[in-house]
Amino acid sequence: MSAVSVRVPATTANLGPGFDCLGAALALYNTLTLLDKSAPWPDAFIAETAASFYGACGLPARSWDLRITGDVPRSRGLGSSVTVRLGLLLALNERENRPLPREVLLDLTIALEGHPDNAVPAFYGGFAASAPNGHIRTPVDETLKFIAAIPPFEVETKKARAVLPASVPFADAVRNLQQTALLTAAFMDHNYPLLRGHFEDHLHQPHRLALIPGGGSAIEAAVEAGALGACISGSGSTLLALTLHSEHMVAQAMKSAFTRQGGAEPLIHVLTADNSGAVIC
Repeated sequence: MSAVSVRVPATTANLGPGFDCLGAALALYNTLTLLDKSAPWPDAFIAETAASFYGACGLPARSWDLRITGDVPRSRGLGSSVTVRLGLLLALNERENRPLPREVLLDLTIALEGHPDNAVPAFYGGFAASAPNGHIRTPVDETLKFIAAIPPFEVETKKARAVLPASVPFADAVRNLQQTALLTAAFMDHNYPLLRGHFEDHLHQPHRLALIPGGGSAIEAAVEAGALGACISGSGSTLLALTLHSEHMVAQAMKSAFTRQGGAEPLIHVLTADNSGAVIC
């Protein structure tokens, strides 16, 4: 068999209040290629993913020469780890003549990640609401734009989770449930104006914004410029705004707010959703 390549989209998780359950795939990609020759896996992260595949299918473990290219930055809250894990699992499955159903590969990815919010939309594309025992997804119209403001520094997921409180007030948990329900309904019904005002979060963003200088101001600036809402993408450092119009005005407002508050100038991507998910190239 010749080289096997898999393209996997970036993902944005949480979308504000939907902590560890809401996510969407974005038209920004990494491509993982397994070449037709053996080589040691480059690191423990890759080796762990490969071991999960061979353990699940029962075949003798092998390692392959691996190449990863693309535009999804590491540790910026855009699902880079899922692009690698899912891409490798799909590529290995192709290389080994598909011993596992695709859905099992998704289950392995979720188990490795520890939560489904990035894995499910990366696998299927579109918007997804996920739980450990199920998920639902829908495509996202091209009219909805996602503005990603990516600062030039990383926020490791482990560090971002370490700042979260052990418990939250009951009223805050209820408020997040209400907002999450409305966001999900808006996406499923393709009623995007309903998204406005429902990205408020009380579980993680107030604590994580301290790790992103200028982040709070950038979120406020996006809304003032006309965005439906804005939030931290995943655990950061990327901030994400969603809008139906004036996307370049929103992008400029976010960039200016970052720098005005002493933060580093972010890289801006104006994106649509990806509705195809992970594909064999």
